[in-house]
Amino acid sequence: MKAQFEQQGYCVLEKAIQPADLASIRDAAERIVDDFDVDAHRSVFSTRDRDKGRDRYFMESAEAVHCFLEEEALDETGALTVPKSRAINKIGHAMHDLVPEFTRFCRLPLFAELLRALGYHKPQLWQTMYIYKQPRIGGEVRWHQDASYLQTSGSPVTGVWVAIEDATLENGCLWVQPGGHRSPLRDSYEVDHATLEGELHNLDRTPWPGPNEGVPLELEAGGIVVFSDRMPHYSSANRSNRSRQAFTMHFSDHDSTWLPHNWLQRRSLPPFYL
Repeated sequence: MKAQFEQQGYCVLEKAIQPADLASIRDAAERIVDDFDVDAHRSVFSTRDRDKGRDRYFMESAEAVHCFLEEEALDETGALTVPKSRAINKIGHAMHDLVPEFTRFCRLPLFAELLRALGYHKPQLWQTMYIYKQPRIGGEVRWHQDASYLQTSGSPVTGVWVAIEDATLENGCLWVQPGGHRSPLRDSYEVDHATLEGELHNLDRTPWPGPNEGVPLELEAGGIVVFSDRMPHYSSANRSNRSRQAFTMHFSDHDSTWLPHNWLQRRSLPPFYL
C-alpha cells in the first residue's frame, strides 16, 4: 500500500469499513439535515466560481457543523427546487469534534493504522466533510489539489475518502491522475482573516489532466481511497437517479505547521489526534 501511495499518489482499500459503522454516520448526517434551518442559511457550495462564493457561514464551519446546498437546488428566486433532504451538497467541517457518531467513526483503529503505515507519527485530523452528490443535481467538483486549500510546512496533508454508498461512473465517482502528485501545485487559496475574504491565486499553469489521463475509482460502499494532497482529483455531476454519499477526512502529522492563510483555522477547538 505504501509503495503504491508513493508511486501513484493514492491507494484503494476495498470493503474496509463495516456496514454498521457506515450506517452510524449516515444516520447522524440525516439527523443534522433534519435539524438544519434552510430558511436561515442558503449557502451554496460550488467550485465553478474558483471559490469566490465563500462567505462567513462557510468560514465559521471550520469549528462548527454547517450544511451547504447544491447549486441546482435553488431557482432564480432562491426557492428550493427539491425537498430539503435532496438539496444538501455537503455537511462540514467539524463533525469529528462535535457529533459523537462521527467522533467514534474517525477513531476507528483502521484509520490510524493506515496513516502510520504511510509514515505519520501522531496524525492530526483537521476537517471532515459528509458529501451527498445528490441524484440528478449533484454538482461537478472541478479538478483540484487539496494542498491548494490545506497547506502546511512540514508533513503534507493526506485525504481519506470513504464510500458511504457505491460510487460509479453514473453517479459521479472520484477520478484521480496516477502519478499526478508529482506535478506542481497549481493554485493557492489564501484568506485574509481580518476581512474573511479569500482568493484563489494561480501558481503554475500546468494543465489539468486531459480525457485520457484521469482514472475513475468505482468503489463499493465501505471502500476507502487514501490520497496525497498534491493528487489532482475530480468528480463529475451526478445526473443519475442515485446519490453518491461519501465521507472525507484530512490529516497532517502533529509536528507540521498549519499555515495562517489557510481558510480553516482551529481557534477554540483542541487538536484532534489519532
